[in-house]
Amino acid sequence: MRGPGSRRALAVTLVMGAASASLYLLLYLFADMLPTLAELTRRGEKLYALVPIVIAMVFSLVHGAFTGHFWDLLGLRAKK
Repeated sequence: MRGPGSRRALAVTLVMGAASASLYLLLYLFADMLPTLAELTRRGEKLYALVPIVIAMVFSLVHGAFTGHFWDLLGLRAKK
């Protein structure tokens, strides 16, 4: 039987997976705004150039955390 630590690991993995899936859904829903942001950047609003960088960083952190927890939950670890 699994202990309370594995229940917590499963819960964290499920939450991170749901967060990752939610980010993909949000990206899909707001994808048509990205060309508008690119056009504004070309017109001189340089701050909008940070939007894709922030999106990439958030995706990287959330999806990376989910993937790490997922493989740990399955018991797969990197060789040392």
